[in-house]
Amino acid sequence: MKHELINLPYDYDALAPLMSKETLEYHHGKHHQTYVNKLNELIAGTKFESMSLEEIIKNSEGGIFNNAAQVYNHDLFFLGLNGTQTEITSDVDKLIVDTFGSVEQFKTDLIAKATGNFGSGWVWLVLNDDDSLEIIATSNAATPITDGKYPLLVVDVWEHAYYIDYRNQRPVYLENWWNLINWNVVDQRCKAKSI
Repeated sequence: MKHELINLPYDYDALAPLMSKETLEYHHGKHHQTYVNKLNELIAGTKFESMSLEEIIKNSEGGIFNNAAQVYNHDLFFLGLNGTQTEITSDVDKLIVDTFGSVEQFKTDLIAKATGNFGSGWVWLVLNDDDSLEIIATSNAATPITDGKYPLLVVDVWEHAYYIDYRNQRPVYLENWWNLINWNVVDQRCKAKSI
């Protein structure tokens, strides 16, 4: 099975000015594409060649894991964005309020976790088996599906995700990323408990 770079459901200029066309051309068109290409190169002729992305992640290590997980993580990140602001659905709102007390507190906690995530990585909103929500941070290519958690939302805090637009101002990037979240996708993931 050959893995492909996902097609974005929006144009490269659709997220501007919060995320520029140049950032998306670099981040999706070059960086994400490189992970896809490298993954295909690494799995050629191996047992992983016929596996889905999630199967590869759960059964590999080293370079194969790193590239597969980065493809998966970037897929979720890019598919969770939208150029037109969406409203949090009632089901997701209830889960957030039940766990964090309010949407504002959830936003505060998530941005604090993402600001404080040292080095390169990701910050996730995950749905646990008991239907509780949790904010977790991972480093490098690590992804919560290896721990049996269901990602609903992820923000990329690798510097390449924001340096073109924000230089080293990660908190400003995170505040603007919040306004690009596609809550309809979060709701769909919540109902499906998968990407």
